[in-house]
Amino acid sequence: MGIDWTQWLRRWDAQQQGYVPEREARFTAMFDVVAQLLPASFVAVDLACGPGSLSQRLLSRFPQARVIAMDMDPVMLAVGRGALGTVDGRLQWARADLASPTWREAVGETPVDVVLSSTAMHWLPLESLARLYRDLGGLLRPGGLFLNADHMTFGSRHPTFARLDGQARDGQWTDAAFAARGAETSEQWWTALAAEPELAPLFAERAELYAGKQRPEAQPGFDTHRALLDEAGFRESGTIWQVLSDRVLLAVR
Repeated sequence: MGIDWTQWLRRWDAQQQGYVPEREARFTAMFDVVAQLLPASFVAVDLACGPGSLSQRLLSRFPQARVIAMDMDPVMLAVGRGALGTVDGRLQWARADLASPTWREAVGETPVDVVLSSTAMHWLPLESLARLYRDLGGLLRPGGLFLNADHMTFGSRHPTFARLDGQARDGQWTDAAFAARGAETSEQWWTALAAEPELAPLFAERAELYAGKQRPEAQPGFDTHRALLDEAGFRESGTIWQVLSDRVLLAVR
């Protein structure tokens, strides 16, 4: 009996919802902007796509759109390909490390109309993030959009906001909190998936790829994201949806 890819994607979405309760609202906010600012037919890039949750929802809402879904993780890409396929040729999977200066080569076409990312940019070191934003400036057409949904912390000018945000999230992501909600943690999901014997080679490849990589200790805040986008040549950037530090940032090329 083969791997039930759809079940693994469903479980991925459920545990991610435990970390970001407003996850579906974030997706909807991003797509509402796309609906208002882009034509019905467009090309999108889903950066650090994981198993394709964002791409799946985008293609469902916009039946004339095409998406290039990119990630460096061979396991994530396997789950996405297995669960979603190509959506009648509208979904293309590509492998690339966004921290690499050559990641744009995997896109395969330029320019594109919109680049989206969800809960991923915080993994990049500051210098890699700055380079990525410069690269996006060359990838997007004039007037193209970049939408980033992630936790972007408050700066030093907003200590009260930062304190409120910390209090709201304090204890929310602990194993005990997940157990109390009857929810699966990310670690539990990965451990269960690794028990699929067919995936052993991909997990070995994944371990080699991620050796030495780690989340930066100091993650760039919202003000830093905006400053880097300004330096990259984006003419507008700002928040279009927000619950404390959980934001959707829109930048216009």
